[in-house]
This record gives sequence, C-alpha cells and structure tokens, in this order.
Amino acid sequence: MQETRLTVRPATLADVASLVELRLANAEAHIALDAATYRVPARDAITRHFAAIVADEAGRDGVLVAEGHDGQVVGMVEVLRHSDPPDHQILRPEPSAQVHTVVLPDARGLGVGSALLTAAEQWASDRGITYLSAGIYHRNVDAVRFYSRHGYTNAGLSLGKSVNERPQCRHRSQFTSMHHRHIVNDQPLQDRQDTP
Repeated sequence: MQETRLTVRPATLADVASLVELRLANAEAHIALDAATYRVPARDAITRHFAAIVADEAGRDGVLVAEGHDGQVVGMVEVLRHSDPPDHQILRPEPSAQVHTVVLPDARGLGVGSALLTAAEQWASDRGITYLSAGIYHRNVDAVRFYSRHGYTNAGLSLGKSVNERPQCRHRSQFTSMHHRHIVNDQPLQDRQDTP
C-alpha cells in the first residue's frame, strides 16, 4: 500500500457539497452489493444532514474529512453518538458512537480510511466516548475486512423476521453496541434498548 499526503480535519459548511457526493457514491456502491437492503437517499436530505452536523456548535456528532495534497476531499468519517439506554433498561450506559467511513474509489489503498478512522477515534476519545461500533451488513466484506484490521470485532448477533406478508415490506433489526433499532422499509420505526 502506498501512503499519500493527507490532511484530516473537521468538516466545515464549505465541505457539505463534497460530503453529499461521497454519500451518493457510497450509496451506489452499496446498491451494487445488495439492492434489497440499500437505497440512494435524496440529495436534499443528505445536504440537510451534513449541514446540521457541521453547524452544530455543541459538536454532539462529528464529521471529519481527508484532503489530498491538491485540496480535494477524498474521504470522510462520521461519528454519530448513541443515546444512553433509559434508566429502566438493563444495559449499562456507556458513552458510545457509530463510525461510518467513506473513501473515494480512486483513493482506496492509500491509507485514507486508516487516517480517517484514527482521527475519528481520537475525536471520540477527546469527547469522552469510550466505545465505537461500525454497523456493517454481511455482504460488505471489504468493510468488515477494513474495520477488523483496525481492531473492531464482532459485537453481537442480530436476528430478524419479516412479520408483514407484503413482499415490498422488509423488516430488520439493527444492533449497535447499546441499541436495538427496528427498521421497516429502510425507515427507523423506533429506537429500543430493551429485549422482548
């Protein structure tokens, strides 16, 4: 692997257009993996999402970008905090977040993803976050390989069953380190921290 000169820094409002393009390119790549699971979100929804994160002065969540020597944004990593479980739950609270790394295809294999993930881990640690997870579906073997190389391990098992007979309705449960999220037709139904 040949390393390239990079600058990793917090994203600004000036980076939103690049972040949108990264998300759209990533969506297309994921649809090629599994069109039944992934979708291309609306450009305006992506724009609103990233604009809100980078404009949030409290910095609850973070987005870092990697710039090549020419100033082009070639990758990003999001750090999205999880809420603590409610007091009535048995899960212990742990400051945690999910990371999501995206690197342009032409910049892969150059150390961009590793630099972004290292910076995200430092960003999280500086804010008291003690656990990071990467939500990956089984068909994305490259992502599993990438995060595994960086010390991320299997954090559990997610079991799901479709309870709606309509073929266009899919249900899956998504587990993170602390949360159970029900998703129907790719839209969060509710966040839950309990088990049946």
